Amino acid sequence: MTAVEGAVTVRVSDAHVYYRVYEDPMAGLKQLFSHGRTRRRYRTIRALRGVSLELHESETLGLIGANGSGKTTLLSAMTGLLPLESGSIRGRSRPSLLGVSSALRPALSGRRNILIGGLALGFTRAEIESRADEIIDFSGLRDAIDRPMRTYSSGMRARLHFAIATARIPDILLIDEALSVGDEEFRRRSAQRIREIRAAAGSVVLVTHIMSEIERHCDRVAWLDDGVLRAVGEPSEVVADYLASASPR
Repeated sequence: MTAVEGAVTVRVSDAHVYYRVYEDPMAGLKQLFSHGRTRRRYRTIRALRGVSLELHESETLGLIGANGSGKTTLLSAMTGLLPLESGSIRGRSRPSLLGVSSALRPALSGRRNILIGGLALGFTRAEIESRADEIIDFSGLRDAIDRPMRTYSSGMRARLHFAIATARIPDILLIDEALSVGDEEFRRRSAQRIREIRAAAGSVVLVTHIMSEIERHCDRVAWLDDGVLRAVGEPSEVVADYLASASPR
């Protein structure tokens, strides 16, 4: 059975996401005091425009596109963090966007954040304490685990997030630029964890600008361009078309 023959875990149907970007608030204050009460000006960003897409069990779907193309917006909409202007997104379960980042606390140590993140994922305190060493070893941060997380580099934080978030295999995992951090050994462990999720009939959406990672890990690729889905298909074909389109720029 190929990945796309599996049951649908997430169905995105004609999804539109719009949001407003307001002018400089200081300019708004100047207008308020200079000319009396005025309405702040804004422009509407059409971040997603009519996106339809299916994700299947045991599948890794790559999501590619230039900065600002709507990739992170789509992931946020899939988790319910961003409301849709129109259309629908239906899932077998609630996707996890490396689900613990918002729970972690930069002022606390990496070890303490493992406990906090594990509790946010639904582990008991005893369960997460029993798995702490495994998470630390997976992240490769044993030498830094008792330092405040604010002293970590962005790559170190991403590795810790990934290690905690995948300590419990999620049904649907959304990964936004988390596999491009760390050394080759960490990338190898991350790839193995993705295979474990797929083997458990889970689904993965992977966002990265590293096309070799897309072709290595993904069964299909979706290409977003300015909020519009340009193509969905075989990784080598979609990546080639994307790179050909981007090269003149």
